[in-house]
Amino acid sequence: MMPVFCAVGNYYFIGTAYFQDLSVFVTATLLVLALYWFSIVALTMVIRWIIGRFPNVDQTSPRLVAMLLAVGLLTMLLAAFDVWAYSITPGLEVEFIWGNIWPIMILGGFFDVFLCAMLGLFYSLEQWKKNQAESERLERESLQHQFDALKGQVNPHFLFNSLNTLSALISDDQDKAEEFVEDLAKIYRYILQASKTELVPVQAEFTFLHTYARLLGARYGESLHIIEPEPYSGELLVPPLVLQVLIDNAIKFNTMTKAKPLIVKIEIAFSQRIMVQNNIQSKVRAMGTDQGGLGGIRAKYHALSNRELRVKETAEHFTVTVPLLSARVRA
Repeated sequence: MMPVFCAVGNYYFIGTAYFQDLSVFVTATLLVLALYWFSIVALTMVIRWIIGRFPNVDQTSPRLVAMLLAVGLLTMLLAAFDVWAYSITPGLEVEFIWGNIWPIMILGGFFDVFLCAMLGLFYSLEQWKKNQAESERLERESLQHQFDALKGQVNPHFLFNSLNTLSALISDDQDKAEEFVEDLAKIYRYILQASKTELVPVQAEFTFLHTYARLLGARYGESLHIIEPEPYSGELLVPPLVLQVLIDNAIKFNTMTKAKPLIVKIEIAFSQRIMVQNNIQSKVRAMGTDQGGLGGIRAKYHALSNRELRVKETAEHFTVTVPLLSARVRA
């Protein structure tokens, strides 16, 4: 349709001379093609800039309004510029007057509404598809993380280590052995319950931490010190087994001895986050922010909210802070 519009526009400005005089036909055709592509480039740059300012699906209304205002203003300027370009081109005999400008502005206004509506619709649809695909991917990763967390605790390796510790306690201290069995049962019970929910109260996670720390204490003795947080009375929530994953991550990538114990400190930071910090006593394999279970926790938070965990590593400490969430995170 572009050649037709160009021909009609030149006939409107120049009249029958456009089709009767070859030199006028060639000059006007080249001019209208140059102006057409200049307008397309200018409109494309403005629309892309607006999309960059309002990229999200929930910004459709402000994006559409901004597009209409900006494209409308640009169209008026381009209409005046087009008539001025015709007026200074020799042989075309076009006057730079309001009577030649306003019809282009009106026609351009209708075109702008159609263009902005179609581009806004296509962009919103494309973004919605991308968001859906990303949400499905993160949900799959989150479910896989939950399964891996559960599988990682009920696997034979974990059970074998626990039974070895229990065997040693039975011969040394039967009372501690009974406590160890009770703690082990509580841990398995919590893990099975946690596999059925996305969020648990913070205090429930702290209660699990207390039991888990006692079990680890029986296994590692004075080589591992876990500093537990103060009791929490708030109503915020946290994904289950987060603390267990972070503690296991610290144990996995650090050495520990009675002379140089691994110290893991857990506390509430600014009433909005749980901070887990350990001293660095790295094994041969270097500790990285995406090793261990951090990737799974990050995917879990992506699926639940727009808040993310923070990781900070210094020469002496490795710190992970995870945000506390409300029951309305999906709203």
